[in-house]
Amino acid sequence: MALAQNQPEKATVDPALGPPPGWAFAVGPANNPPSAADTTLRHVPGSTATFTPAQIVDRYHAVDWHPAGHPSMPEIVANGRKPDVFACGFCHLPNGQGRPENSSLAGLPAEYIVRQMADFRGGQRKSSEPRLPPVNLMIGVASKADEGEVRAAAEYFASLKPKEWIRVVETKTVSKTRVAGWMLVPTVGGEPIGDRIIETAVNLEQTELRNDASGFIAYVPVGSIAKGKALVTTGAGKTIPCNICHGSDLRGKNDVPSIAGRSPSYIVRQLYDIRSGSRAGTNTALMKPTVAKLTLDDMISIAAYTSSLHP
Repeated sequence: MALAQNQPEKATVDPALGPPPGWAFAVGPANNPPSAADTTLRHVPGSTATFTPAQIVDRYHAVDWHPAGHPSMPEIVANGRKPDVFACGFCHLPNGQGRPENSSLAGLPAEYIVRQMADFRGGQRKSSEPRLPPVNLMIGVASKADEGEVRAAAEYFASLKPKEWIRVVETKTVSKTRVAGWMLVPTVGGEPIGDRIIETAVNLEQTELRNDASGFIAYVPVGSIAKGKALVTTGAGKTIPCNICHGSDLRGKNDVPSIAGRSPSYIVRQLYDIRSGSRAGTNTALMKPTVAKLTLDDMISIAAYTSSLHP
């Protein structure tokens, strides 16, 4: 896999916002790969399929626990193309819902997905945190995937219907967390949530099995959903109403993507990256004035509100 060679060594910091927040830009070690000698068959509830640990972590194989729940996956989505392109369904899952470290693709306009791949390939779309592996891997995949593969994947994910995947809960305190597998996982003890969003798996074991029937829970600061609604619907004197471009229900309009019900960690990363200049490319210039006056607290509130909506 070719990784991006043109990422800066240091993070791109927006002076007004501070460094990219570690809870959204989760950098940490990948999980240790299982031993090839472990041939124990794994199961998940509601599925008759079985897979070994090695199959579950194989990036050239999208583990499909529920094949009846989606159309037939194109080869590039199901198995990728060795040695250059991972299976799209490995990271984004066969149902397209994705995980906090990447993006939900289910139901996005095919042309939007194609454009994003072009932006990754052309160097217009990077991360403010250059150590973030999922973005670097996407840049590598985009540089190697051909036009037909990109189109097939885009049309597949566009055909999927997004579902409720993230439960948003306002709270004052959260479990302490650590980064594992590029996402936050709970550890021992609790602490104030502060100015953060803590997004974790509802069932970590099922998530690690890549069970696309097991979603996520996002803990957000008390009052952030109401504040986010004001920012999103009226602009609150800081931005413009999001429905102008993203549709009246925020589920997308024409080739503009939906922002309803998506990972709040992802939403914060995109807002930060656009403001810092790390994310450019087609149509991103339209977002620059939208984010110019937002504080990190505003971004947290916007993400809390949009993620609480039905996708």
